[in-house]
Amino acid sequence: MEQGLWGVEIKSLDTGRILYARNARTLMMPASNMKILTLAAAAEILGWDYRFKTTLETSATIEAGTLNGDLVVRGGGDPTINSRESRATALFDEWAAALKAAGVSRIDGNVVGDASAFDARRLGQGWAWDYLQYGYAAPIGALEFNEDIALLSIRPGAKPGDAAGLELAPSTGLGLIHHVVTGEAGSATNIDFERRPDSNWLEVAGAIAADAAPATREVAVANPTLYFAHSLLRALIERGIEVRGIPIELQQSTLSQPIPRRVLVESHSPPLRQIAATMMKVSQNLYAETLLKAVGAARSGVGSTEAGRNAARDVFAGWNIAPGGYVQADGSGLSRYDYVTADMIVAVLERMFRDPRHHDAFLQTLPMAGKDGTIGARLKNTRAEGNAMAKTGSIANVRALSGYVRTRGGQTLVFSILANSFTIPAATVNWAADLAVETLANYPGR
Repeated sequence: MEQGLWGVEIKSLDTGRILYARNARTLMMPASNMKILTLAAAAEILGWDYRFKTTLETSATIEAGTLNGDLVVRGGGDPTINSRESRATALFDEWAAALKAAGVSRIDGNVVGDASAFDARRLGQGWAWDYLQYGYAAPIGALEFNEDIALLSIRPGAKPGDAAGLELAPSTGLGLIHHVVTGEAGSATNIDFERRPDSNWLEVAGAIAADAAPATREVAVANPTLYFAHSLLRALIERGIEVRGIPIELQQSTLSQPIPRRVLVESHSPPLRQIAATMMKVSQNLYAETLLKAVGAARSGVGSTEAGRNAARDVFAGWNIAPGGYVQADGSGLSRYDYVTADMIVAVLERMFRDPRHHDAFLQTLPMAGKDGTIGARLKNTRAEGNAMAKTGSIANVRALSGYVRTRGGQTLVFSILANSFTIPAATVNWAADLAVETLANYPGR
């Protein structure tokens, strides 16, 4: 780490004493430690019981089982309509049953996605173009299905030299450009894919061994609203509701007043406390970006990242955290424009720990060392296992670990360990951070 940089602060929550600090006020990239800030602002503004709302609406009549017009799905940002706990399947079952109960067995119009609750900016500020095709950089919208990712499947051909088989499911509107061949049995499988930001074509290249099992990769969709509308249309047909139209995205017009619609079905997401647990334990980027826009919408009526940042800034200013002490570009930490200091992370963590409105719910969102989440395989067989609760952070040349640990002497410590600008293996940096946390867990002093 001679050419790298550590930013560290360790504080006792029992005595208020700083036990150790190194570059604690130096601005550093936090990676996914930015989610600590996003969640703190969301908990303060939205509350732990907040639920996102999604509705099915129409302005058309229903006659003899037919909806004589469009079915509009209006999103409020619910990020949980996905395969986790089969929530998307259950929700589509519920919607189809409710439509049938309302007398709809056929839709003569289109399935229209209305994502106007959020602005049209689907990517975070400072996100790099060369990873936008990957699932962890999925675009943000007020309608989000399956975390805005599809699964690319690659299977070997009949013999070496043959073209491999490719399939992208569910349908995303992306075309496939095929450059994958079948390699010799026992050879390495090497698959990569790329989509230019202004293109709807996914270029897939590489090789897969003739005797290899099918490989899969997560692919970010290009248009989350159309992806949702297409998935809903397909789900309705599968559940016995005929749809004559196509999936489309609602285009807002400033020249005319929108036609009033009535609500046919209204559904709500799980509460924020449950959404936040998924976001923090698996470090789900889309959830964090969605929360930041939801915070902006709740505070100002504008569902944008900028409005969310402004709302978060006001929260932190009320906690005596100066705006100049950090830079928030996005909600997830994927951006390299994000900067925080170790003492700022410690200040937010201390606030969440001491506030009885937040203490229990916030701590339950954090990964537990050696037990679950992104540190489930770390710090095993140490005093920190089942003890330390911490959020990780990981982008190129950046690693972070911040949270709480109970010492052997009975103190509760809050810590932030940030590493930037290194070129040594990231595993070595993680090892050093883990050793620091293990040392804190073994600290005998009071």
